[in-house]
Amino acid sequence: MIRSAGLILAAFLAGAAGAQEPGKPDPWFAVPKGAVFTTGDTWTYAGETHRLYGVQACLRGTSFTNGSGARIDCGEASLTMLVALVRDLNPLCYSAGWQAASKTRFVICVAQPSQGAGAGSRIDLGTALISSGWAFAAVSPVGAAVHEPYLIAQAVARKERLGLWQFPDMPDPNAIILRQIRTGAAATAGAPLPAQPPAR
Repeated sequence: MIRSAGLILAAFLAGAAGAQEPGKPDPWFAVPKGAVFTTGDTWTYAGETHRLYGVQACLRGTSFTNGSGARIDCGEASLTMLVALVRDLNPLCYSAGWQAASKTRFVICVAQPSQGAGAGSRIDLGTALISSGWAFAAVSPVGAAVHEPYLIAQAVARKERLGLWQFPDMPDPNAIILRQIRTGAAATAGAPLPAQPPAR
């Protein structure tokens, strides 16, 4: 299943990079210069929230202890990395879904650097964040991966102790969110689980 999901994403990205049909607008868009980054997987612009599909940043207000013994806000660390990668890579994004109630657009963002070590390759922003250890593969309310290929990137980062994984007391955001969902579900005595993770 992971292999088929990867093939679908690869085909999607390859097709999206091709020529556009005459008369149809280009569905890809850049992250606007005036975007306000709110978390390590989300920004807002013109009244809309844009969230990286399948990516879960560390939660703001949670913290870890760095190598110098200082307490660092984990959400701020994820946010800093997202901003740095967007500014360095200048990715183009594609709308993968829309949630009207919250005016949230779920996006897939891809960069194609023209210079440096990654010149000529396609870099998925979600994969870059997760494989470097500064974000996580998002999970559904029942704990299943939202986008399974991201689990592979996360497993590598965790094994190599990259980014946030190097800190033993790093607060895993998925564990926190799932605990909140389960606690809320138990409190409402059998009410259905929410379709989306709680607001961060």
